[in-house]
Amino acid sequence: MNIAKSFGSRLRFLRKEHNISQEKLAELSGLHRTYISSLERGFRNPTIATLYSIANALNIDISYLVMDIGNK
Repeated sequence: MNIAKSFGSRLRFLRKEHNISQEKLAELSGLHRTYISSLERGFRNPTIATLYSIANALNIDISYLVMDIGNK
């Protein structure tokens, strides 16, 4: 699995674990819902600023957001 897809799977898992929709995550992070969808499907690579926004929206550390994504 490539890193973008691995990150997307991790993001989807964490979003669902927090019981929020893509739309709600987009609202909380200041990103567009279609961008969140593209990240989850592994079609986009997030910047550090994007990682920060998502981690902040999920109330987690960036390190937890990207934990183990290169090991799959």
